[in-house]
Parts: sequence; structure tokens; C-alpha cells
Amino acid sequence: MKLLPPSFQQELLEAGCDEAGRGCLAGPVFAAAVILPPDFSHEWLNDSKALSESRREKMRHIIEQKALAWAVASCSPQEIDEINILNASILAMHRALDLLPITPEMIVVDGNKFKPWRADVPFSTIVKGDAKVGNIAAASILAKTHRDEYILRAANDYPAYGWDKNKAYPTAAHRAAIAAHGPTPLHRMTFKLLP
Repeated sequence: MKLLPPSFQQELLEAGCDEAGRGCLAGPVFAAAVILPPDFSHEWLNDSKALSESRREKMRHIIEQKALAWAVASCSPQEIDEINILNASILAMHRALDLLPITPEMIVVDGNKFKPWRADVPFSTIVKGDAKVGNIAAASILAKTHRDEYILRAANDYPAYGWDKNKAYPTAAHRAAIAAHGPTPLHRMTFKLLP
């Protein structure tokens, strides 16, 4: 397994961004921004989807301890319904960047869509960046673990929907629960909740 480089380039102080929960039927979309030390490497650092849940949790703690700076932010289901999931994902990333205790000089983002965060801070979008660049992989892990933690808490409030198992993704069981009980206040009403 090849080790990911901690950043995309070395000249500027760089933050990696990624989101989690875009495809879910309920709950906020979460995003993270991470600035890793230039010498950071770990054999498990990878796209969060490539890691087991236990490795993701372990990596979350390592990243939160070792990163030069990190932040996690979200956009609510109501905001997602208002401005759409793509804009909400980008807004959540901007919010995470706003929360960083160090201002990055460059931003790299997973995927191919982003809007400038600040006029003086350049950015690059990298398709499948969470499997190519360490800081984006780290952001994917933080966004995913923080979102899962939120959804597991929400599952206690709305036990009928099986969020402890499906994490609010559109599974058959989740859709069957929506058909039987109706949507919760956490459901995204602009999403196709029923088949």
C-alpha cells in the first residue's frame, strides 16, 4: 500500500477539504478541513470509504492529535433543501475553513466542484483526491466520523429508521420506514425519499 503525500504541493501551507453525507436522505452534510505537518504519513491514511469503521475511528484520533490544524462544520437539512446539496457541501467546507486556527495559503478539494473561499487563497479540485492526497484523505475521515457520530445520536431520537445501521443512506429499510412513519424533521425534503 503506497503512502499518500501529506499535501498536493509543498510551497504553500495547504488545507485539504472533503465532505460526507451528500447522498444521505437525512441529517446535515458534514465537511472537514485539515492541514497536515509536511512530514506526516500513516499506512492507513486513505479515502474514508476504503477503511473499516475501527480504523477510521483510530485515524480520526491520530489526525486530530497530529494535524497542524483541523476543523469540522456542517449544513443543516433545511439549508440543503434551500440551496441544494452541492452548494451546501461547498458552504460546509467554507465553514470548516473559517474555523481553522491557521489560515491556509492554498486549498485542495476532493471532486471537481468548488467556489473560492477567499479571493486571496487559490484552490485546486482533485477528482478522487481522497485517495491521492493525504490532507484530503484526512478531511474525508474527519467528515465521515463526525457525521456518523451525529447520526448515531440522532438514531436514538428516531429509532424506527435504522440509522444506527444505514447511517441515513437510502437503503430499502430506511425507505420502508419513511413510507410507514413519514419523514422526520431531519429528512431532506427535496430528496427522493420514496422510490
